[in-house]
Amino acid sequence: MFNRNEARLRRARKTRAKIAELKAVRLCVNRTNCHIYAQIISPCGGKVLASASTLETSVRKDIPNGGNKSAATIVGKLIAERAKAAGIERVAFDRSGLRYHGRVQALAEAAREAGLKF
Repeated sequence: MFNRNEARLRRARKTRAKIAELKAVRLCVNRTNCHIYAQIISPCGGKVLASASTLETSVRKDIPNGGNKSAATIVGKLIAERAKAAGIERVAFDRSGLRYHGRVQALAEAAREAGLKF
């Protein structure tokens, strides 16, 4: 039987294996119905170098709802600023098996516009 979540996790495993093979710093995105989260993770996979989400008070005061494209855009800009502050210019985009569409796309494009390269 087809299970949507298992298919997503399979795609995520393949992407993460390729990123680990390249030994690249990765920008990992997680999305729920109400919020979106982004983390910059070290090449070894054991350390979070920077993070941003719609749960932060600085972001929540700007937006009433964390589950839309405008919220994803704000988080994308914020993660790019924090990555640059940590000295990171280039990352590999790990979308966790999600389609490059909607909120995930908005976050990625905002991070690119703010100067993050992937």
